[in-house]
Amino acid sequence: MRRSRPARAADLHALAQAMPHVTVEAGGRGNEVYQVGGKSFVYFRTPRGDAYDPETGERYDDVVVLWVPDEQDKQALVEDPGNPFFTTPHFDGHPSVLVRQSRLGELTLAQLTEVVEDAWCSRASRRRVEAWLASRGGASS
Repeated sequence: MRRSRPARAADLHALAQAMPHVTVEAGGRGNEVYQVGGKSFVYFRTPRGDAYDPETGERYDDVVVLWVPDEQDKQALVEDPGNPFFTTPHFDGHPSVLVRQSRLGELTLAQLTEVVEDAWCSRASRRRVEAWLASRGGASS
């Protein structure tokens, strides 16, 4: 895979599934919830009233929640105008960002890989993170 090509929704699924110790749960409407140690790190949301098209008022039906390490990382992602990430008041104080699947192509595969790896690291146990990093030669994402 060329890491500089635009990311796709299929990449998000593949990247989340490829992380160690991952289970995939079904959300209330069959939507995928990727977990490590029983903790979600990538969650394909069902349409909710807090994420909608400002012009039409229609709820977005393609929102994904990705955990982040902390508020600083969250703000860096949502405040960068070059990123498709956003948040809503519902997620104030929650260590996660939102992104529409239809906008994933605004990221490269390498950028999406980093966000998914960071999401996994923010939710996995320290022991699992250390083992995963060691398996990669100690390189962090």
